[in-house]
Amino acid sequence: MTKDIKLIALDLDGTTVNHEGEVSEANAAAIKKAKEKGIHVVLSTGRSLSRCRNIAEDLGRSSYIVTINGGEIYDHDFNLVEQNRLEHKHVERLWELKKEHGLYFWSSTVQGLYNSQSPFDQEIVDYDWLKFGFDIQDDEVRQVILDEVNANQDLEVTNSSPTNIEINPVGVNKAAALLKVCQWLDLEMDQVMAVGDSMNDIAMIREAGFGVAMGNAQEPVKKEADFVTASNKEDGVAFAIEKVID
Repeated sequence: MTKDIKLIALDLDGTTVNHEGEVSEANAAAIKKAKEKGIHVVLSTGRSLSRCRNIAEDLGRSSYIVTINGGEIYDHDFNLVEQNRLEHKHVERLWELKKEHGLYFWSSTVQGLYNSQSPFDQEIVDYDWLKFGFDIQDDEVRQVILDEVNANQDLEVTNSSPTNIEINPVGVNKAAALLKVCQWLDLEMDQVMAVGDSMNDIAMIREAGFGVAMGNAQEPVKKEADFVTASNKEDGVAFAIEKVID
């Protein structure tokens, strides 16, 4: 490994945390070691801050935290420094698709998190929407939804598992967020190592100087990566970090 890595961007689910939602001792130790060497460690996740703040605090505060696939960026004191919202007209159509096909949905808004078990109770225009998602087990139905949302040039469409669909405003993704973080830190994307497992990670893996796919990553992610590490059950993050700091 010859690249001069100054920032490590880590996805959470399927990457830094295991299937029990925990950070292994090996991963935590490697992250600490990277920070001690002066490397910025940035959590870059599809989760909202409320669902990852405890992990960020346990690992020790970093320079920035990218949440909601780049929908929001926070500084090391958890102050919001960037926010990108979906237009209401797009959410209206996504809600129509949900009703037409009987889909399970989840969403991140400024006001809170909502899903099919805990739905919102006001009008769509009463919320500030950051991300909208579906979980669709039926392959044919999922493809129908994908065909429509991918045809909308105002939307950024990814996933965090093979059965779900995640929708942000166009241009809002982890790579774009990391580019902003690099600008704030006076770094280049070539100095970034990005590690992830799903389609919402593929942009940052592609744009980073050293893109790493987890051993459990979706196949398109592995194809874009410079290196495939071990799985999230086998301390793959620790293995990748050791590769760039030793």
